[in-house]
Amino acid sequence: MNFFLTFAFLFSVGCSIGWIMELLYRRFISAKRWLNPGFLVGPYLPLYGFGLCLLYLLASPQFSFLPNEPLRVIFRILLIGISMTAIEYLAGKIFIVGMKVKLWDYSQKWGNVEGLICPEFSLYWTLLGGVYCFLIHPFFVHLNARFLSHPFLFFAEGMYYGILLVDVFWSMRLLTRIRKFAKENHIVIRLEEFKKTISERAERHRFRRFVFSLQEKNRSTADSLREYLERLKQLTEERMKKISKRKHKTKKQSEKENH
Repeated sequence: MNFFLTFAFLFSVGCSIGWIMELLYRRFISAKRWLNPGFLVGPYLPLYGFGLCLLYLLASPQFSFLPNEPLRVIFRILLIGISMTAIEYLAGKIFIVGMKVKLWDYSQKWGNVEGLICPEFSLYWTLLGGVYCFLIHPFFVHLNARFLSHPFLFFAEGMYYGILLVDVFWSMRLLTRIRKFAKENHIVIRLEEFKKTISERAERHRFRRFVFSLQEKNRSTADSLREYLERLKQLTEERMKKISKRKHKTKKQSEKENH
């Protein structure tokens, strides 16, 4: 029972902390605006919940089959990096195959695999995992012990998961509509770009509010999807023109060199 409660607690903490981290990342680094990360309406990122549970497990074993401590440290860090990257890839792949939605896109990053994982972010997850294992893990062990000793916190945890389940149900209904649109148009919706489209559309209509993208009404969602498709076509045309110009320029340079 304690095992189940421990990981329920870790999952909820990971979901919320991960959401805050991604929210700030989008505001100050990537999108330069407030955008709700992930596919849920509320402040949850399940990927980080699973990640924290995994880190908790990897921080505990001693790996005594290795002869010395430096090797154990290196092995633990490498295992963390590989495991976190695997979780990221699987989560991204599941949504692409099942819902025709790309939750994130590393296509512009060096060494990326299907735009879902890349060396740069694998390094970030490895560093974050190492910091957790060697600096933060004892705090979480203590925090979990306090949680297990306070029955009132079980009630709060139950409320958290109740709201989360409602959120998942609501968001999956909206994702089903997005999936239908994507299949009809033979595309994969890039969630971050789609959210930017909704955000820009909201600003044009002067909806000055914190943008929780997937919370829009059915009609607004449909309009935003059509606008996203038009934007995607425009971007594709621009890319094709750039490629054509580049090829033409290369051909001219080649002809000059031959003469």
